[in-house]
Amino acid sequence: MRVFQRKKQIIIDSIFSFATVLPLVFGFLMKTFLPKIDVDQRQWHVVDAEGVVLGQLATKVADVLRGKNKPTFTPHLDAGDFVVVINAEKVKLTGKKEDQKTYMSYSGYFGGERYRSVPELRQSHPDRLILHAVKGMLPKNRLGRKLLTKLKVYRGTEHPHSAQQPQELSVGA
Repeated sequence: MRVFQRKKQIIIDSIFSFATVLPLVFGFLMKTFLPKIDVDQRQWHVVDAEGVVLGQLATKVADVLRGKNKPTFTPHLDAGDFVVVINAEKVKLTGKKEDQKTYMSYSGYFGGERYRSVPELRQSHPDRLILHAVKGMLPKNRLGRKLLTKLKVYRGTEHPHSAQQPQELSVGA
C-alpha cells in the first residue's frame, strides 16, 4: 500500500512541476507581434483605372487598403494606406460581364429591389462598380467598413486630394 501511495505522489509532483514550467517555456516564445500603427504616416496612392480589368484593380486596391504590401501587416489592425482611383468610368470588364452582369440594390421597402446592368451603372454612378468590387474583397466586419472609408473613387482625371501628394500605383493593364 505504501509503495502505491509513493508512486502516486511522484506522479502528482511531476505533473505539477511540469505544469508550472510549461507556461514559462512556451509563454515567452509564442508572443504575437503587434506593430505600432502610426496614423500620421499613412501614404496616399493614386490609381488610373483606364483600360484596367476591374478584378485586377480591385485586388490591388484591397491589398493596399489592408496593408498587405507592408512587412508590418496584421490581419486584425488597420495598417493600410489611402487609395484614390481616377477614371472609374473607363474600367474594363472581361467576357460577357458588360452585357450580362447586374447589380442589385434594396431600398428597404417591400418590392424595393432594383437591378441595374453594368452600362446603366456606368452611366449614372461609375464609382460604385469599383466600390462594389473592392468591398467584396475586404473583411465583412467593422474593420472592413473602416478600410472602405480610405478608398476614394472619382469619375474623370480630377480629384481633390492633390495636397496629400499621392504616389502613382501601377496595376497590370
